[in-house]
Amino acid sequence: MATSVRSSTFHEEVHIGPKTILVVTAINFIYLVQLIAIVGAGFLAQPITELFGASSLSVWPSSILTIFTSVLTPPISQAADYWGRKWFLVVLMACGCAGSLVIGWATSMGMVIGGFCLLGLSFGSQSLLFAVVSEVLPRKHRPVAQSTVNLTAGLGAAAGLIMGGALLRNNILEHYRVYWYVVAGIFMVSSILCFCFYNPPPREAQVSLSTSEKLHRLDWVGIGTFSPGLTLFCVGLAWSQNPYEWSNAHILAPFITGVMLLIFFIVYEWRWKRDGMLHHDLFKKRNFPISLALVFAEGLSFFTCNNYYPFEVSLFTGGSFWTIGLHFTIVFFGSVAFAPLAGLYSGKKKVVRSPLFVGLLCLVIFNVLMATVNLDSPRGTLWGYAIFAGAGLGMILPIVMVAAQMDTPPELISITSGLITSIRSVGAAIGLAINTATIHNSLAKNLVPKIAAAILPLGFPEAELPAIIAALVTQSPAAVEAVPGVTPTVSLAALVAYKEAYGIAFRNAWITASCIVFVAAIAVLFLVDPSKEFNAHIDAPAEGNFFPTKTEIEAGPDHEKEIPQHAHRETVE
Repeated sequence: MATSVRSSTFHEEVHIGPKTILVVTAINFIYLVQLIAIVGAGFLAQPITELFGASSLSVWPSSILTIFTSVLTPPISQAADYWGRKWFLVVLMACGCAGSLVIGWATSMGMVIGGFCLLGLSFGSQSLLFAVVSEVLPRKHRPVAQSTVNLTAGLGAAAGLIMGGALLRNNILEHYRVYWYVVAGIFMVSSILCFCFYNPPPREAQVSLSTSEKLHRLDWVGIGTFSPGLTLFCVGLAWSQNPYEWSNAHILAPFITGVMLLIFFIVYEWRWKRDGMLHHDLFKKRNFPISLALVFAEGLSFFTCNNYYPFEVSLFTGGSFWTIGLHFTIVFFGSVAFAPLAGLYSGKKKVVRSPLFVGLLCLVIFNVLMATVNLDSPRGTLWGYAIFAGAGLGMILPIVMVAAQMDTPPELISITSGLITSIRSVGAAIGLAINTATIHNSLAKNLVPKIAAAILPLGFPEAELPAIIAALVTQSPAAVEAVPGVTPTVSLAALVAYKEAYGIAFRNAWITASCIVFVAAIAVLFLVDPSKEFNAHIDAPAEGNFFPTKTEIEAGPDHEKEIPQHAHRETVE
């Protein structure tokens, strides 16, 4: 017979004590450094690939982190229910430290990619962060709890942008290494904090099951098909039009294999494995599947912004990395401002639908506005548009996690959080692949014709077209001026045509993101506000031994008298 824990009413409300505060602080610190790493992967991708002469690989740092997050979070979430959360957090944070050091020490692009793979292991724990802050606090405080995580993340991301912009302000590309050494140090501190302060009481499954029983309960078929299937699927997408055509075996082989494995995974989980990574109890109500759709759209939109907003600011303003970083910080300062507002409103009104709708509407507005940006746009517009992105992110991320967690059984909170986190990264990976293909297709159609039409009538030799285009890609005025036949007039005309071609390419990416987010905004109207779930119940108090030990379980009903009075009793079915 399956064992599940069902909550009854509190005899006495559990008070939030110092252990709880320390746990929430440690978790917030972990998410802070993860956001610094994510921002660095997008913001610093261009200078890193330029330093190692591999500009075509600029999409891979962000793609690696999204792939590892989406692949690792579901199985780690399931395993954490059997072995506990702590050691997954401690060990994986140490992997983040090691990966950041490798990136900082790198002597080739291959070594950088290897470092990002090691760093990506730390993101497998991301879902546990959202689960822990929810289960150690009363349910009525979950919106605020999730908002603190996103507030801290916004501060971390803004700090990362300012640090990265300051380090590369003078275009000394080697300074990127300092960024990753700092990230490595913060990862190590977060690992130590978690080791010292996060000591939760063991969960029922941890003490009642032997190691062999725990291993037997893991969804090995699901892990064996989902992880490689999603990896191959994302690799195939990431290579599309960058650098291979869809007919190339480099794309077809991993993509088709990945799709087949994912189809098998879905059929297996649906027909034969009711308690696997896609536990059937998660889908008994509609809020959870709708939440998956919403977070998919948000992930796609955020990583479009993360990868292309800084690039577009650089292209149209000609600013330094410092200026670009300041522009991007507006997104995260907006998130910092709106996340607590959304959390407080959601908790007070006991709603999730309205803040999610407003947040998605803000993302639609941001993407539509960015699609209108061109060379003639006032520079101040890029500052203002970023506020809409920040408002959307600040309202969506904390509330969508609450909507999903409130709609699923409390004993499945880890898997719930894992799937939400994974699907967000899937949306990011698919979005990056779609946008990369869209941008490359657009550039293939517009870049050479526009530059040729602008400079050939000025007497520029046609044979030197490939040379001047290659020089423009480096964004180095000295490289452009070194091309034979270039005059100040030719240089200016070529630069304007280059920017116009990229402006068209970026516009297509923003339009794609806006359409997907708009569909998500319609879907959110079908959510149901879980008002009754906003109560004083705590799923896993950090202040006492909430879960019965193996000895207590074997002792039978009499063990209830040993459970602290502040904890409610559990019904074991």
